[in-house]
Amino acid sequence: MKLVVVIATLGRKEQILPLLSHLEGQSRLPDEVVISAPDSSHIGDLGAFSFPVTTVLGNVGLTIQRNAGLDYVDGRFDIITFFDDDFIPADNYLQRIAEGFAANPDWAVITGRVVKDGATTEGLTWWQGLQALNDARGTKPPRLLVEDRIGAYGCNMSMRLGMVQSLRFDERLVLYGWQEDTDFTSQLRSRGRVVRVNDILGVHLGVKSGRVSGERFGYSQVINPIYLIRKGTVPANYLLPQIARNLTANLVRSLKPESYVDRRGRLRGNLLGLLHLARGRVAPEYISEL
Repeated sequence: MKLVVVIATLGRKEQILPLLSHLEGQSRLPDEVVISAPDSSHIGDLGAFSFPVTTVLGNVGLTIQRNAGLDYVDGRFDIITFFDDDFIPADNYLQRIAEGFAANPDWAVITGRVVKDGATTEGLTWWQGLQALNDARGTKPPRLLVEDRIGAYGCNMSMRLGMVQSLRFDERLVLYGWQEDTDFTSQLRSRGRVVRVNDILGVHLGVKSGRVSGERFGYSQVINPIYLIRKGTVPANYLLPQIARNLTANLVRSLKPESYVDRRGRLRGNLLGLLHLARGRVAPEYISEL
């Protein structure tokens, strides 16, 4: 099975070379790596690798950039793996992905287990990420090796391209594209299983550069889930509790915010989203005006 890795990036060129160098250590090398960026200034200088590296340049936005990668690889590969530019996969990651799809023809999507996630903290350095991966080696995975999921975690998700076909990420989920991963992969549940395999490991560094403002993100925390519920791609009982948790966290922690999170900006965005919702306005692309 031919496997391609697609990495959408924005404002983090310092992450690209270490990630590509790390992929050299995979026990099963990718057949190609595609870097999708608005322009070459977001990528920097690349060296030579054991696999082809292609750059695809276009417009800004996670969904737009991922779609550009999908369009480029269409019809030439069996498996597509999306990595965030700040994700570090274990050395057998791609091998386990290929084995999983080969052994389970009913699987549409595989996501791995994130053993440490800097997105929920102040973030991790590359060295801290490697250390976390090393610490996770040899530890027992959760009781269930394979878990069915509503959707995959966008920092590391792989799809069988024969099941993806013409499906694309929703470009109304602009810029950071909050919940675009769940929206896309949840739609594939009608074509095959969406699973997390708990012995496929990686670390998400949670680099803070390249993200949207707190107010924009807070608005997306409310409006994007409601949009997906109305669209019918993700169940309400999955998304509504998430809105409540985020709103509560932003409200409580805005009294004493973490240094690495704009809680008050997120809360303002949450409240604006609720106001628009009360007025019947559900437009994820509005964050471009904030």
